[in-house]
Amino acid sequence: MKLIRTMAVLAGAASLMSACGGSSDDLGKELGLTQPQVHFIHAIPSGPNVDFYDNGKILQPNLAYKAVTNFANIDTGAQTFSYAAVNTTTQLASDTSITNAAKGHEYTVIALPDAGLLPSIAVIDDPFDKGLLSGSARVRGFNASANAQNLDLYLVAPGTDINTVSPTMAGVAFKNAVPATTQDSIYVSGGTYQLVATLPGSKTPVYKSGSFDLVNNADWLVTTLPAGNILSEVIPNKIRLLVAQGGNTQTPAIELPDTL
Repeated sequence: MKLIRTMAVLAGAASLMSACGGSSDDLGKELGLTQPQVHFIHAIPSGPNVDFYDNGKILQPNLAYKAVTNFANIDTGAQTFSYAAVNTTTQLASDTSITNAAKGHEYTVIALPDAGLLPSIAVIDDPFDKGLLSGSARVRGFNASANAQNLDLYLVAPGTDINTVSPTMAGVAFKNAVPATTQDSIYVSGGTYQLVATLPGSKTPVYKSGSFDLVNNADWLVTTLPAGNILSEVIPNKIRLLVAQGGNTQTPAIELPDTL
């Protein structure tokens, strides 16, 4: 009888999720029932196509710059994420920070340019603590710009005077996310926005996007990158913004043009 009651509660919650625009996958993640999942983002503008590895085996092959893979199920426990240029086995970068991948969690692995545009890697552990009835969009910032190692990010309505508001994601340090790894994303209502980046504590933009639509239930990782494709083009604090959309559709990342 207990099993039947539990199944009935889950079925009722799933019906509510569907009515509010959610999914059974969201329900399973929220309850910690689904296998841990990982997806990979290729964010090295001048980098070669790569194969993405998990624990020494290719999980997703032949990925180009701006590639954002579908989420793939992985085992619980320790994970070593890495990537190598296609048709090679020499790993360009690897990460062993995930010692116990947890059910219901999403992991994002980012290939990014380090100082000198050399290959590097970062991993974000997202506990996915979205409310069962929430239709809000999820947003997180990540700094992959070695030439702008600390930034404030503002997600605001177009034309907002940022002197009158606080940063949405403050103090985003190089190779770090805000909210930080192991913390949930921030939640905002769907609507029309723009993104503005400044140096910490400053209200002078170093980057300002045009307006864009952020829909309900979106799952965005906003990544800052050096504006140049080669080392000679890199200028201090000159950045670009790449938006990677999570989920189960393999949509390439979008580069938001800098209106400055």
